[in-house]
Amino acid sequence: MNYFNSSKQELENEFSELVKQYRDYQAKGLSLNMARGKPAPEQLDLSMKLLDTVKSDDSCISEYGLDCRNYGEMEGIRECRELFANILETAPENVFVGGNSSLNMMFDTISCFMTSPLYEDTQPWLNVTERKFLCPVPGYDRHFGITGYFGFKMIPIPMDENGPDMDMVEKLVSEDDTIKGIWCVPKYSNPTGITYSDEVVRRFANLKPAAKDFRIMWDNAYAIHDINDTPDTLLHLLDECSKTGNEDLPIVFCSTSKITFSGAGVAALAAAPHNMTVLRNKYNYQTIGYDKINQLRHVRFFGGYEGLLEHMNKHKAILGPKFDVVLSKLSENFFENKIAEWTNPNGGYFVSVNVYNGTAKRVVHLCKEAGVVLTGAGATYPYGVDPDDSNIRIAPSYPSVEELKVAMDVFCLSAKIAALEKLI
Repeated sequence: MNYFNSSKQELENEFSELVKQYRDYQAKGLSLNMARGKPAPEQLDLSMKLLDTVKSDDSCISEYGLDCRNYGEMEGIRECRELFANILETAPENVFVGGNSSLNMMFDTISCFMTSPLYEDTQPWLNVTERKFLCPVPGYDRHFGITGYFGFKMIPIPMDENGPDMDMVEKLVSEDDTIKGIWCVPKYSNPTGITYSDEVVRRFANLKPAAKDFRIMWDNAYAIHDINDTPDTLLHLLDECSKTGNEDLPIVFCSTSKITFSGAGVAALAAAPHNMTVLRNKYNYQTIGYDKINQLRHVRFFGGYEGLLEHMNKHKAILGPKFDVVLSKLSENFFENKIAEWTNPNGGYFVSVNVYNGTAKRVVHLCKEAGVVLTGAGATYPYGVDPDDSNIRIAPSYPSVEELKVAMDVFCLSAKIAALEKLI
């Protein structure tokens, strides 16, 4: 039934029937969660043997002879830097291995630049009273939370299937030296699941910012997180920036949070030598070294990059069917009535749905009242304000396939009800 070609009476009849179905779901007392991209228990189970890789005194010695129980190696053990160098497609010397969270490393990076000038002739960002940051939308709420915390004015940048609107990015950064950076999730972007095109990556590498200390925060969280056999490929920004003489522009982040244990993984960043020097000066005061035993565990558990890719195939086998459920339910419910649009990602952790304009908050509320928790409407925009009140991020990873079918039925039902309330 196409809602836009139907009479008011037909819409009212449809509405009455859907409300009956909705009340039936309310009576079931459901408790389902599609709010955050949490790995499911069976995904976490894949890595349990990691805990057995370091057991006795002599097993704490790294391949390069380092006792991982002691102080030292602030930038991470060599073997772990080599592993992340493969993920990030760079040299181990460009990699700094941190704690368990790439989000923490991103926060630390912004914090560092707030108080430490990147060059002798620039100011710490704290001294820039009208400092600004570019935020592709829809995007990752925790990114926006960091720059909001540090007092940046956040400027939304529209996204399409190729990435951010680069005409807008180029114009803004070339004209305004108070714009200090941009957030990017370049592969399987959160929440749309799109991967930046080669042209977009090259245009990032060719930026000519008015601010010498402008930085691209390149959060490559889903670099190897494919969910089917037709994965996207991402052009390597560090290489492209080296070609254009802009090697200082990007700082690249990733972690094993959705590879091994979300609360006990390993995070890393990669950057050109100048950025590494500035950041290293901060870390010299912040820590004597991160958890090297955990780094060693990860290296031994994977046994190398090929072992890591084999491990990711196990994740793909779990996640693929869940994404299939979400996409099939969306198609079944919205292909004809035209009240929603959605992305079809080849990887990552999310599906982005645009419901009928002005109804996203209502949809989230209806789902909650029926026992299905979603990420709050507006979370994918700076300050939590979606101007169209339409975007909703769906996270399929945590529920079981059967739970996901029910949760998606409730979601689709709620989206139809909210749209009909508007149309009628």
